[in-house]
Amino acid sequence: MMGLPLGFASPLVLLGLLSLPVLWWLLRLIPPRPRRVEFPPTRLLFDIKPKEDTPARTPWWLTLLRLTLATLVILAAAGPLWNPPVATTTGASSIALLIDDGFGAAASWDARIRTADDIIARAEADNRSVAIVPLGEATRDIPLQPPAAARVRLQQLKPKPHAIERVDALPTISRLLAATPDMEVIWLSDGVDLGRGSEFVAGLTRTASGRSVAVVTGGLPTAHALAAADNAAGGLTVKVLRATAGGAEEGLIRALDLKGLPLGEAVFSLKDGERETDAEIKLPVEIRNDIARLEISAERSAGAVQLLDKRWRRRTIGVVSGSTADTAQPLLASTYYLSRALNPFADVRLSDVAAPAEAVRRFIEQNVPMIMLADVGNVAGEANDRLAAWVEDGGMLVRFAGPRLAASDDNLVPVKLRRGGRTLGGSLSWEKPQQLAAFSREGPFGTMAVPTDVTVTRQVLAEPEAGLVDRTWATLADGTPLVTAIKRGKGMIVLFHVTADTRWSDLPLSGSFVEMLRRIVGMAGTTTSNDAPKKGQAEREVLPPTRILDGFGAFGPPTATTRPVPVGYVARASTDNPPGFYGPPEGLLAVNTLAPADRLVALDYAPLNARLEAYRVSEPQDLRGPVLLAALALLIIDALVVFFLAGGVGQILRRRPRRAATALLAIGVLTTAMLGATGALAQGNPPNAPNTASSLDFALRSTIETRLAYVVTGDAEVDSISKSGLQGLSQFLAQRTALEAGDPVGLDIARDELAFFPMVYWPVVPGAASPSPAALARIDAYMKNGGTVLFDTRDAIMAPPGPGGSNRSPGMIALRSILSSLDIPELEPVSRDHVLTKTFFLLRDFPGRFNSGQLWVEALPTGNEIVDESKRPARAGDGVSSILITSNDMAGAWATRSDGQAMLPMVPGEPRQREFAFRAGVNIVMYTLTGNYKADQVHVPALLERLGQ
Repeated sequence: MMGLPLGFASPLVLLGLLSLPVLWWLLRLIPPRPRRVEFPPTRLLFDIKPKEDTPARTPWWLTLLRLTLATLVILAAAGPLWNPPVATTTGASSIALLIDDGFGAAASWDARIRTADDIIARAEADNRSVAIVPLGEATRDIPLQPPAAARVRLQQLKPKPHAIERVDALPTISRLLAATPDMEVIWLSDGVDLGRGSEFVAGLTRTASGRSVAVVTGGLPTAHALAAADNAAGGLTVKVLRATAGGAEEGLIRALDLKGLPLGEAVFSLKDGERETDAEIKLPVEIRNDIARLEISAERSAGAVQLLDKRWRRRTIGVVSGSTADTAQPLLASTYYLSRALNPFADVRLSDVAAPAEAVRRFIEQNVPMIMLADVGNVAGEANDRLAAWVEDGGMLVRFAGPRLAASDDNLVPVKLRRGGRTLGGSLSWEKPQQLAAFSREGPFGTMAVPTDVTVTRQVLAEPEAGLVDRTWATLADGTPLVTAIKRGKGMIVLFHVTADTRWSDLPLSGSFVEMLRRIVGMAGTTTSNDAPKKGQAEREVLPPTRILDGFGAFGPPTATTRPVPVGYVARASTDNPPGFYGPPEGLLAVNTLAPADRLVALDYAPLNARLEAYRVSEPQDLRGPVLLAALALLIIDALVVFFLAGGVGQILRRRPRRAATALLAIGVLTTAMLGATGALAQGNPPNAPNTASSLDFALRSTIETRLAYVVTGDAEVDSISKSGLQGLSQFLAQRTALEAGDPVGLDIARDELAFFPMVYWPVVPGAASPSPAALARIDAYMKNGGTVLFDTRDAIMAPPGPGGSNRSPGMIALRSILSSLDIPELEPVSRDHVLTKTFFLLRDFPGRFNSGQLWVEALPTGNEIVDESKRPARAGDGVSSILITSNDMAGAWATRSDGQAMLPMVPGEPRQREFAFRAGVNIVMYTLTGNYKADQVHVPALLERLGQ
């Protein structure tokens, strides 16, 4: 069972609760001090009987109040915490942190990393080592690390886009625990089992026997997944799965094409206790065939994505019959059996004319991807040439034998046929009907089970020739071919050596016939080869990766470890073959996180006999302050009660009215102060409040490490993008350069000191209030003292301010209003030989989220022009430009979410535009930090050599 979200920092202090019975006995034994009554003889008759009785013992309600006060003091000393971090044992010297990093953890990855970070913080406080064991990549020994190094390793982890095999990590865990006998095991589980979860639990139970084991599970939204998409006749359906049978919930499935454009959507509903349901997208078949991606809206996980390729398209098939009996006996005709077998996964069009040649011509004009000819002999005349050209251009022709084909001599067959049919009891006869013997491994039926209930009484024989075995997909028991195929150009010809009805075999009555047709139809419209591979060809029949999903379900380029997949790959994704698209653009093959038959099952932790914990979705809250305030309030109430019971108020009112009023006033002031302190403690500082620390604290935090700064505009969305953008740029700087900048700082230019920051990013907001003259004076002084301000109008329309500039956008108008009060130099666009183009990366332009604007800088003095460009020196200057102006929305290009994904799209979205935006930011930061040292003559040869490359 999961524990309550309440814990204690010092639980041993709770032993003080055992003293409450003794305290109760003492409180009952010692009542309040009795009132003293004077007994002078003259007042005998007046005061012989007091007006109030003194109690013999303390009232029960006062005893209860004091016991409550003592309880609160003990609880406060124990350090109560609401939503405490995961508890760890104190006896172990180290912690093995097992982390499920498969697709099931991606949707709530941030919460899982936060819980792991809390555990590492507890280990750091207890001076213990930590071993990070990601179960998706634990194929080698995992070292023990100090908590600081383990925290760095933790931040480097990313969820895998596929299911993980936890069993593969058992040898690593066994070696780790054997080397450290007193190690505690904490497993951050995603709760998803795809078949071998019980085996891992059993293995971990044996390996961690006698140790403290905790499993962190639950407390987070249930992970969902998509599988088994089916483009049926009524619509496109997909199964929505979840591991635990929780309460009722609803969600939205979105259908997108290859470009990411939405095509449709469907609502799914999981009832209470259900673990799977179907979602159906009803669209015309032409639109459904363009769907390339199904995803669960608002759930970022590779498992919540189902990719579709041409195999999921619902193909249109033209069926032509050469038999005249089809009209007289429709329920016994070949077209009837073919229609019933094809209807679940294809749209069947039957020819409405008697002449096969005319029917073939019409189907070709309708651009159907597959044509089936049932007992059609020769397709004569022009129709034969058009049919051959159609096959060469990518069409799939499927033929079924019959008396007409056996008596004809047609060239549109995969093998040379012997005239006449082989029948039971004929010259080339069998003693008994023949059964199917085998399917070729290289054909589409290779993974099917050979049916034992299918018999053949007659067939069209193939002439023995070289290559017959390579063209055979299915054979009978005597070795004669039942299904043959050959590739012609981009298309294919397939021949069933029996009829499509029951005259020659009972194959059309079996389920194997439907599955065989399904697999053949799945090949229609593709450009992959299904011929039997020749010597050395098998290794080439693979498809390289094109676009790969990451753990959060976003497309990206293939990694260095991604391997090609074989043609027709249908298994679930793996480490070597992550989910995504493989192959050329005209013949993409989709690999999904889950196979069609996969279903999610909840893990059973009962054999592990472990302590179950829940994930923490919020930060721990220290309750000592509120508990102590409550105890103080009870203490004041107790004092007031004793004061009233002792008759102090009456005596003060009778003897010293002025003192009584003063005492009551003091009590009121004290109560007001307590309520104010409680409100301040409960309210706290708002999370996004501006800098309220003293100037000394602000200066100290700003100078300990280099930080980038941005101007707080008052627009919450703009300020959030500015902060996220500078955070993303700081991370990029740490990855690519030696600069490890701190978190960016939001500045109030009218109040905060600007001199601590080398560069200030100022997003211009149209319509915002203009800064005060005092604030503009501070900006002017900052720029004159060596600081640089990067103004960004964020509208991709740029013209220099001042004479000659044009007011073509609201951002430009707002910028001109700001700059009109500043003493700015003459500006010019960044030239190709400016220092900014070579401070770190060699750049030609400075794109942001847009790439149509220019970057304007302080104009450099011009000298004598040099005709020979190879001898042009790098321009020099006395300082860095104090002002930079752009309209490309730099922060929008740099802004990233907490999971590392981009916050805003790029316009126009060129492949490497965001990378060049980050490089432009690096050059700008390096320019403001290092000045124009790259303009020194010593750098000219290296720069010219680099430019020559």
